[in-house]
Amino acid sequence: MVKKLLFILAVGMVSDLSSQLKAEAALETFKEKYQQEKVHLLFDKNSYLAGENLWFKSFVFDGYDPSMISTNLFVELYDQNKTQIAKTFVPLQNGRGSGSLAIPETLKENIYYIRAYTTWMTNFSEDFQLIRPVEIYNPSSPEKLVKDSLSAWSAVVYPESGTFIEGISTKFAVRLNSKGFTPSEWNGYVIDTEKPDIKITSFTGFDENVGAFELIPQNGKNYQLILSDTKGAKQNINLPKVASSGVHLKVKSGLESVTLTLNGKNLSASGYKIIGTMNSQMVYKAVVPKITGQVLSIPADKLVNGILYISVFDDQENIVAQRLCFVQHESLKIKKPDLKSLTLDENPRASNSFSIAKESESDYSVLIMDGAGKSSEDDNSLLSTLWLTGDVNSKINSPARYFKENSNGEALDALLISEKWKRFDWKMMMLGNYPVIKNKPEHYISYKGKVSVQEKPAPNTDLNLVFSNSGQPTGFHQVKTDDKGFFTLNGLIFEDALKVSYQLNTEQKIPKEQVQVIFQPDFDFVPYKGNMPESRYQLVKRTPNENLPDEVAKYVANKKIQKIFNDKTTNIEEVKLKGKKKNLTTQLNNQLSSSLFRSGNEVVFDFVNDNTNNVSTNILQWLQGRVAGLDIQSQAGNYVPMLRGSGVGIYLDEMPVSADYISTLPVADIAMVKVIKGYFAAGFGGGNGAIAIYTRRGGITGSVNNSARPSMLKQISLKGYQKEAPFISPDYSSEDFKNTPQDVRPVLYWNPYLEFRQEPAKVQFYNNDEAKNYRIIILGYDKNNYIPVYYNEVVK
Repeated sequence: MVKKLLFILAVGMVSDLSSQLKAEAALETFKEKYQQEKVHLLFDKNSYLAGENLWFKSFVFDGYDPSMISTNLFVELYDQNKTQIAKTFVPLQNGRGSGSLAIPETLKENIYYIRAYTTWMTNFSEDFQLIRPVEIYNPSSPEKLVKDSLSAWSAVVYPESGTFIEGISTKFAVRLNSKGFTPSEWNGYVIDTEKPDIKITSFTGFDENVGAFELIPQNGKNYQLILSDTKGAKQNINLPKVASSGVHLKVKSGLESVTLTLNGKNLSASGYKIIGTMNSQMVYKAVVPKITGQVLSIPADKLVNGILYISVFDDQENIVAQRLCFVQHESLKIKKPDLKSLTLDENPRASNSFSIAKESESDYSVLIMDGAGKSSEDDNSLLSTLWLTGDVNSKINSPARYFKENSNGEALDALLISEKWKRFDWKMMMLGNYPVIKNKPEHYISYKGKVSVQEKPAPNTDLNLVFSNSGQPTGFHQVKTDDKGFFTLNGLIFEDALKVSYQLNTEQKIPKEQVQVIFQPDFDFVPYKGNMPESRYQLVKRTPNENLPDEVAKYVANKKIQKIFNDKTTNIEEVKLKGKKKNLTTQLNNQLSSSLFRSGNEVVFDFVNDNTNNVSTNILQWLQGRVAGLDIQSQAGNYVPMLRGSGVGIYLDEMPVSADYISTLPVADIAMVKVIKGYFAAGFGGGNGAIAIYTRRGGITGSVNNSARPSMLKQISLKGYQKEAPFISPDYSSEDFKNTPQDVRPVLYWNPYLEFRQEPAKVQFYNNDEAKNYRIIILGYDKNNYIPVYYNEVVK
């Protein structure tokens, strides 16, 4: 959110500090060269059954904005021993993507871990990659999962700003930890160890993570904290020794301002510098001649929601105090979509619907569940990832709690007192020690190739490549090798496998048997070096004939009915195809374009089924005036498409090409053209849109069959993105679904990309046989106002 962060300079009367700018220069270098990404995943469910699919929608942020750094996200499933169970990678458009993982049928019941990261993130600490535990059940396993209720809890105390100085009132955060579950109800009090029967101060914990109290220490005293929970467990913790000198920073974050109160004792520095940063950008700086009694104010309305990291430096640029706080917790900047025409019916298998107006360029992800179920957003929400756990890597139980309506701001503040900023280290940066960038972001799917003739490199040679999918040609590309016979293919976007036929483009005829091209992926999954987090669950032996928990029993029943739904849906589609009920242009669109090039906001021109005798010699010129907002401009002798004043990508058979290349394409070879407005999954350079041109190929009426050409070339297969499994929901308006067994689906609707085919977009789903209310989750990002779109409510 660089656009909305404000740099504030408050200058005191100290001149000898003005030349000491090591910290500022180091921070500027870090901000420019070492941007930080963070990942959030929305799962279709919170837990799973072995043999099911796990669907996810991914959000990748650069700070507080959707990331434009990475175009691929890698997602992996591990067991507790760090054995990889499954993996996939998905393309990212404006930081968003979606996919699915197939959970093996034979997987034993246990806690497993989802890992998600980008190649760019592997240059930094693994602690900031997403590692999310997920419960996977299997009634056939000899052991079952139960909560760990036996592991003891412990606590650590943290003085505000890291200092505990004689005579200065200090706020302490008390942080609970446990391998299992920490108590939700607990309290504590402080004593002087010489007078153990007198309680100096008492407090009650905010939640199972943290509590807080304040204390004015006296020199020579030893203080102890006594904690206990409702079950009688106790902990005695010694507070730090009282210091006779040092700097103390007290922070109060309110609606109007963040107030810094500085005090100190027995100080020798000639001046101090205070720097505030958000997302590795300096947003506040003050230089003051003295500490004691200083009260500074940062206007909160000039900042954004998020963690503000405040550091106090002495005249030698040593950090003497530091503190994290959250800006304007009482006023979270969130856009809540307006659900219109909400029609809900709790009767079994009843139709339900609502509409959402599209108020920005963002797409929305929509998940609707049986209101009695639990969502992955309950514990780890988009908001908590964006504003907290994406930058704080310690274990926090249910961080989503701190960003729900009427959540406790004091609890979040105490939590941040117990944390340290770990995105960067001031001392290391000022010494010039920055992260080593070994892995640069790839541009979607990239391959390196090497050309050899008679086992010798073929330098500076032109190579013709013909791409084909499902046996049909889909594109042509020409590359030139370097002086060692190597070349690179960048920006490929395709699913499953892409056949590549190749032939040298030389005057000398070289038999294809003498030509060899070796392709090597320029992208890869990076092994995880750390250990998986400790599980809060235990495995116990399953007793014979025991009843399954209600949630697991419903999963088992749902798994059976999903197979029926899948079979019925497949049969229905086959009947529709055989009956030719589909619109011919729609059928052609489905036949030629992949799911990555589909959009609810597209205009399709069918050159197979429509009369196009009046088409000019240049297809781009022909498009002029046929699509609202599209302007074909003449630049340097080429026709260049502009949509709403911005350039758009041109794709030939879903491969990016230049405008001059299209000028040589015979119109007689074109089967279909579509103009995509706004976001689409395979888009380059943002979501402005594209012109996608598809050539005629075998199997299309009136097409020119070019199948003879690839047969003259040698062929190799390249691996692409894994296809996302289709999410099947029943259509109870159809007679085909009337006699299905009991419907206990926990997920009633899943759509990672809500299409706005009409304004507003309509969401329709059918109830299961039990739901009396519905959990509706809508996620997105308003790029016009730089704020998240978030809706997570149970409605009736």
